[in-house]
Amino acid sequence: MLNIKYTQGIYIEEIRKEIMKNYCTLFDSNYIMRGLAMYNSLRRHSKDSHLYIFAFDDICYNKLKELELLNVTVISLKEFEDKELLKVKPTRTIAEYCWTSTPSTILYCIEKYELESCTYLDADLYFFSNPDVLIDEMENANKSVLITNHRYTLEYDQSATSGVYCVQFMTFKNDIKGLEVLKWWRKACLDWCYARYEDGKFGDQKYLDNWPNQFEGVHELQNLGGGVAPWNVQQYNVEKDLKCREISTDINFNIIFYHFHNFKIFKNGYYTCGFYNLNSQIIKLIYIEYVRELINIKEKKFNNLNHYDFKKDLTKRDIVFNTIKTLKSNLIGKNFFRNIHKY
Repeated sequence: MLNIKYTQGIYIEEIRKEIMKNYCTLFDSNYIMRGLAMYNSLRRHSKDSHLYIFAFDDICYNKLKELELLNVTVISLKEFEDKELLKVKPTRTIAEYCWTSTPSTILYCIEKYELESCTYLDADLYFFSNPDVLIDEMENANKSVLITNHRYTLEYDQSATSGVYCVQFMTFKNDIKGLEVLKWWRKACLDWCYARYEDGKFGDQKYLDNWPNQFEGVHELQNLGGGVAPWNVQQYNVEKDLKCREISTDINFNIIFYHFHNFKIFKNGYYTCGFYNLNSQIIKLIYIEYVRELINIKEKKFNNLNHYDFKKDLTKRDIVFNTIKTLKSNLIGKNFFRNIHKY
């Protein structure tokens, strides 16, 4: 319920907190362009939203502060890190520390800014429609936590080692049930969070597998448009205006967001989509818009900097290395050449 006595003074802030959808994300300077692409797409489709960005190095923090982004709060590591995080930081790689920190970023936002709820977003997401409908689905189910299934295509299924659910778009309400799950997850990640499968754990992600049975108030997203990704898009027919049909069920839906996992863009005019089987329609309707967004960000904000994406050329050595890597993996090993594209 809105706390409205009059619409001036301190009550304006209360109204803002309850009407706006609140999101948080984290990234360092290596991911800043993708983070900005995600932010731009979120603003385009959900103007009544606020994004809390945790900048994981000084270059990233200073650049974000310089940009003065609308409806964004930039948070430095110095502001955010507590004793528990600093204690485990030397034992984690950069990626592992980001994973370790994920539940802590959400909890920090909820507690410091007294939010009704907060939704974590991976920096390499890109929105094609308003994500409010996804959070509303959780609200309508009277739940306190929202998680998204990987929905792997069979040939890419890594549920056993990487997790059934994906840490990509997760909502936690500021209530007893939501905070119980969030604080449990934070403690678990502080205790163990590494980039390897071990004793039923993997990073921050495989902890989610048992949540629907372990906790009350956890909702698994049903809207297929939330969580379209290169590991599951083969299951859908993608048409113009990003209207999709699930082949096995004939269910129709619109893409809300796409997860650009394993995407790389190079300064000599090439980009790669990883090792997944992606048809020309998917490249045309989904990937080209993302590439254009990144190029636009580079030209407007990063043209004179050597950091972030576009920092190297795609070379023959890269192609050989990645092809050998793919052939040695359990993934289908014949898609790397097909997934090199010119922009």
